[in-house]
Amino acid sequence: MLKMFIGATAPSSDMAVEPAPQDPAQAPILRVASLTIGLRGLRDAFVKDLSFNVAPGETVAIVGESGSGKSLTSLAIMRLLAPVLHTRAGGQIVLSQDGKETDLLTASERQMRGIRGGDIGMIFQEPMTSVNPLFTIGAQIEEALKLHRALDAAARRREAVALLDRVGIREPEMRLRAYPHELSGGMRQRAMIAMALAGQPKVLIADEPTTALDVTIQAQILDLLRDLRDDLGMAMIFVTHDLGVVAQLADRVVVMQSGVCVESGPVQVVLTRPSHAYTRKLIAAVPSLDTRPPARAAVAVAAPLVQVRGIEKTFDLPNGHKVQALRNVSLDLHAQEIVGVVGESGSGKSTVAKLLVGLEEPDAGALHFDGRPISYRSKDRQSLRRAIQMIFQDPFAALNPRWRIEHILTEPMIVHRLNGGAAARRAAAVELLQRVGLDADALRRYPHEFSGGQRQRLSIARALAVQPQVLIADESVSALDVTVQAQVLDLLREIRSDLRMAILFIAHDLAVVNGLCDRVCVMRHGEVVETGPVSEVFQRPQAAYTKDLLAAVPRLPEPGVISGGH
Repeated sequence: MLKMFIGATAPSSDMAVEPAPQDPAQAPILRVASLTIGLRGLRDAFVKDLSFNVAPGETVAIVGESGSGKSLTSLAIMRLLAPVLHTRAGGQIVLSQDGKETDLLTASERQMRGIRGGDIGMIFQEPMTSVNPLFTIGAQIEEALKLHRALDAAARRREAVALLDRVGIREPEMRLRAYPHELSGGMRQRAMIAMALAGQPKVLIADEPTTALDVTIQAQILDLLRDLRDDLGMAMIFVTHDLGVVAQLADRVVVMQSGVCVESGPVQVVLTRPSHAYTRKLIAAVPSLDTRPPARAAVAVAAPLVQVRGIEKTFDLPNGHKVQALRNVSLDLHAQEIVGVVGESGSGKSTVAKLLVGLEEPDAGALHFDGRPISYRSKDRQSLRRAIQMIFQDPFAALNPRWRIEHILTEPMIVHRLNGGAAARRAAAVELLQRVGLDADALRRYPHEFSGGQRQRLSIARALAVQPQVLIADESVSALDVTVQAQVLDLLREIRSDLRMAILFIAHDLAVVNGLCDRVCVMRHGEVVETGPVSEVFQRPQAAYTKDLLAAVPRLPEPGVISGGH
């Protein structure tokens, strides 16, 4: 295994870096200078000659598509790069504190143990993969306090309660005893922020911390981060692909493409008067509630292809409690129609999808497909499974990592006895790849060899392999970059038009629903609170909850106007 290489001419690990002359009023607390990250022996680098500063109380956003080097940069600051990666000589990451400047790339591991979680805190995108599922939230916060602050056990517990209270978690004493899986996504993210604050950091790095959150929870987290930054005077580095979030939170922005900074500057300048073509491309790809959606395909006034009538569903919890997931839910989906289902986590959106594909059964009510009851216990279950296909949020978890793409695409054909022999099935698989914008050579590769957007295209191709009449897309674009997201949405429009397919589109991004869907169904706490054509519901919402959702959607600024930073 290749070892990490850190600057051939590096100074001694405990030696302070000579401070660069600065205007004291503008002196940065963190300075990244000529950072280059690559693999030893390869000329091309993943991050190339990147430089930026961040000052106390300032938020600098780093934006770009997957593979642009955003997350690698944040990991390099924390010195958490994989051992096979190295930072090339000449680069620096300088932390200024107490009149001393320390290059993090040459600091000793002992120094870094004090800096990580102490002087520099980090919030990761997915808290469930970044916290220990075997320990309570309180134990993990107290461990961070023990490492970075001289507090006795009683003081650590009091401080842990205070931190949970500060990040807006109600009943913090009780939540200290909770395990990560017992908290909602928004509460887990708040708990991770509390852990990051335990060491009283001077710099906070937030790596896509709101990507998978509902718009109302996202708005709360952004408000919390803004308040914490202002109250504590922290510097913040915010890594994201969401330019609407950047407009709300950041002071300055660094735009990265293929490891290179192509544009940087104040948010109001970069987002309203971008100078680089790539920045303009990112901005153009952002879905918006303020733009009129494209013309809708005419939907014949006929019986719905899918009918959901008065559905009820209750789940039994291990502690003996019951949770009513759905209450009297009804909706229709016509042929060649795209219907959006929106709402916060726990609203019942995904439960509806699971009922339609047979992963759950309703307690009451009726489900019909093409006029026939949906029952996966009947003799029609095989035809139902072929007719209604689902695209999941995480394609990497939904594709078998041990199978080549050819096996993944042809296996459904074998199950449903489609396309004859092996040669015909392979030809059909090639046609599917071409439809979703991939080449035939993808057949011999494995899922891990593709990007996130390509894997989502493969998931769509697999769903199309059995020629379904209905596609259910459950948060299928929520984790994708804006440009890749736009490509997948265009693909869904083509599928609807070319294959005359109905699509149930489950999402928390109302701007995406505005641009894609014909009608929308708004759900809250297992109930439908409003439904109708997208233009009517989003332009003239009737329910207070719908108005709250719309108000929480981040928007890009108008030219000359900005709402972010300070």
